[in-house]
Amino acid sequence: MTTVAVQLTDLLRPYFPGPLPVRLRAWDGSEAGPADAPLVILRAPAVLRRLLWQPGELGLAEAYIAGELDVEGDLAEGLSSVWRSIRSHGAARLTTAGLARAALTALRLGAAGPRPPAPGAPRARLRGTLHSPARDRAAISHHYDLSNDFYALLLNESMAYSCGYWTRRDDPGYGLEDAQRDKLALICRKLGLEPGMRLLDIGCGWGSLSLYAARKHGVKVTAVTLSRQQRDFVTARAEKEGLADAVEVQLRHYRDIDEGGYDAVATIEMGEHVGDAEYPAFAALLHDVLRPRGRALVQQMSRATRAPGGGAFIETYIAPDMHMRPLGATVGLLEEAGLEVRDVEALREHYAHTIAAWHRRLQSRWDDVVALVGEPTARVWRLYLAGSGLAFTERRMGVDQILAVRPTGEGASGMPAVLPRADVSGGGR
Repeated sequence: MTTVAVQLTDLLRPYFPGPLPVRLRAWDGSEAGPADAPLVILRAPAVLRRLLWQPGELGLAEAYIAGELDVEGDLAEGLSSVWRSIRSHGAARLTTAGLARAALTALRLGAAGPRPPAPGAPRARLRGTLHSPARDRAAISHHYDLSNDFYALLLNESMAYSCGYWTRRDDPGYGLEDAQRDKLALICRKLGLEPGMRLLDIGCGWGSLSLYAARKHGVKVTAVTLSRQQRDFVTARAEKEGLADAVEVQLRHYRDIDEGGYDAVATIEMGEHVGDAEYPAFAALLHDVLRPRGRALVQQMSRATRAPGGGAFIETYIAPDMHMRPLGATVGLLEEAGLEVRDVEALREHYAHTIAAWHRRLQSRWDDVVALVGEPTARVWRLYLAGSGLAFTERRMGVDQILAVRPTGEGASGMPAVLPRADVSGGGR
């Protein structure tokens, strides 16, 4: 009798011109596929039924979230091996005939049946017009209001949830806390912050930049977020650090920002949530809130035009309604809004290091994470971090810091002759 694993690898072979990118171990204990390929463990017939109902990326992700499918060893290494195989040999699209063959195989294996239940992690269920204030608020809440305690387990002490700046990657004593501190110091140097200046932080997260800028540079900060949990967290932390008079946290949509004259504005990985059609107005806002000679710092992820979103899994479970574009397109939109772009620094490899650090923290605190948010949600984040790290490592995604200025009507920028860059001497401490 043909084993389950052999039957399933026979289903996969027509879609891969080269060797199969995985080895399968099925629920009956049988194995088939290349001995040197990542081992994918199929724990129950339900995994095949789930993939029949939801073929493709989302079905595979949900099978993993539900614990019906696992990868032996390091998940990121397994995913990377599969990507390398597909890049080298290609992969054919699923056809109607292939789906019919899979259904017959599922019937023979006792896997046919009704749609399996959702895997248990919260899905984003957004309603209303795309990027309306109410829908944006729901999208931000889905991602950022998971739990402040969860993010405290995942992130560093400053609760910085964005790409760090790894100035000394080969130093074993240099870690996530240092990289995030050096990122904040870099942003403040690029913005030229000095005591008494006014900084607008759009999409302030848990306040890492706002608090750092107020504490280290003596600026007055207006921090804006759509997340109630973030607003309450930053407000409490500012009071605890004696910065309540320096940091004002506003719970509002960026479209409702109604004052200007700021010396500097920063938006750190918030632009991905703005939307394609809405970005020109967002860029115009960055221009309008600045005084002449004021500077803007945009740290933002980028993708090719053929893949502007996060993909089915990320859109469903992590960050719905995301939109990214090539770096050059964002620069063009900022310039069309009247800003003069003075510097662009690519941080792609820095993000791979940052995500790897978050992944290690997740793994080292796994039992605490599961106790806090449940195993399905913990598995969502393990898959998300493993896949996202690869996207930056393999250049399917990028992230950049764009420094711009609002010139005067006569063209004066007030920019220094030499732009500030990395300070690897420890000056950001």
